[in-house]
Amino acid sequence: MTTVTSPLAGRAVGLAAVPDPVFSGAMVGPGTAIDPVREPTEAVAPVDGLVVSMHPHAFVVMDADGHGVLTHLGIDTVQLNGEGFELLVSKGDQVRRGQPVIKWNPAAVEAAGKSPISPIVALEASADALSTVAESGEVATGGDLFVWN
Repeated sequence: MTTVTSPLAGRAVGLAAVPDPVFSGAMVGPGTAIDPVREPTEAVAPVDGLVVSMHPHAFVVMDADGHGVLTHLGIDTVQLNGEGFELLVSKGDQVRRGQPVIKWNPAAVEAAGKSPISPIVALEASADALSTVAESGEVATGGDLFVWN
């Protein structure tokens, strides 16, 4: 069982509220999304594990049980070509839950015409593999988002 914690402070909105059909339809996997506080911040690791994918706008951490958790900072942010994102770790690094991974500014993403809503997704999981999914309310960085059974 893996508890996935929030990489960001903000408001949990659930995947259905993500303005992208791939995420809102849970095609990438189940999970939730955070509408982040509009200030410069650091996205932190949602689990202890290995960084298996690293992009300026997204990262995947795989825990010891083989659970891959995707954090995608904003929607269509790949089109920003890394502008406004600072990588703090590299692919292949071991990270601890709560460790800063990427610096970014959700307000700047929004000013560039992109949604800052950030999906946090359990990769290659079925919807019934998750429990206690946060889909509303304020969430602190490091607050519980969901449990992967």
